[in-house]
Amino acid sequence: MFVSPHWRIAAGLLANLLSSICIVFINKWIYVHHGFPNMSLTLVHFVVTWLGLYLCQRLGVFCPKSLPTSKVLLLALSFCGFVVFTNLSLQNNTIGTYQLAKVMTTPVIILIQTLWYGKTFSMRIKLTLIPITLGVFLNSFYDVKFNALGMVFAALGVFVTSLYQVWVGAKQHELQVNSMQLLYYQAPLSSAMLLAVVPFFEPIIGEGGIFGPWSLTAVVMVLLSGIIAFTVNLSIYWIIGNTSPVTYNMFGHFKFCITLLGGYILFQDPLSINQGFGILCTLLGILIYTHFKLNEQEANKSKLVQRP
Repeated sequence: MFVSPHWRIAAGLLANLLSSICIVFINKWIYVHHGFPNMSLTLVHFVVTWLGLYLCQRLGVFCPKSLPTSKVLLLALSFCGFVVFTNLSLQNNTIGTYQLAKVMTTPVIILIQTLWYGKTFSMRIKLTLIPITLGVFLNSFYDVKFNALGMVFAALGVFVTSLYQVWVGAKQHELQVNSMQLLYYQAPLSSAMLLAVVPFFEPIIGEGGIFGPWSLTAVVMVLLSGIIAFTVNLSIYWIIGNTSPVTYNMFGHFKFCITLLGGYILFQDPLSINQGFGILCTLLGILIYTHFKLNEQEANKSKLVQRP
């Protein structure tokens, strides 16, 4: 039966929307109602992601490429760090603060690329970082559930996530691989690293351990969280591959708003007027940044086409 390309794209966008929103809410639910250990949940995500990618390559979705372990070791370590710290941020912060803190990844990436990679950015791009940063500060400052430890985890998560995203781009170019090929090799390495570290921070067996006496509901929720985490990654690659980065970026703003709204409805996170202003300020900054960034990308493409 023939399916219209528009319907396939709509189905892909819907799958990404549902999985991206669900992963945040399900993880938060697991932390709040079941107290499942953070690093152990991250380990489950890594293992399920690798198994999912293994199934994909067996089905011919992508061709794996052998890579030297030394080339991806640091990347695998940063992958562990960014997932663990962002999950700890989600565990210790309200969903609104968690979501807005993630937005700070963009300014930090620009800072890293400017200081360490000598990359230059236009003044208007730099100016858009002012409302983004101001909005995140206002939301955090007026958050009545402000958690100092949560903000430390959020800051560490932003920094390590920024490093990871910069290194992913660099490694893809250096090793000539796509995102799925890199993740396929990196996920089992990250799983092994985390497996070696978990016993030092969390129990393995017994109360509160990954193999503890969890209820059937908790086990199902944890496994579902792992499957959804894999679905998020797969749908991101599918959307960008079948539409464009523009579509994914603009769609991301919609997910951002839905996730914030859902956090306040499902978990009754209080929202002050000043926090609302901070959220609007950040969202405005993101929209302007995306607009300028996409215009610059289109201008660069035009120059390459016109060049003899």
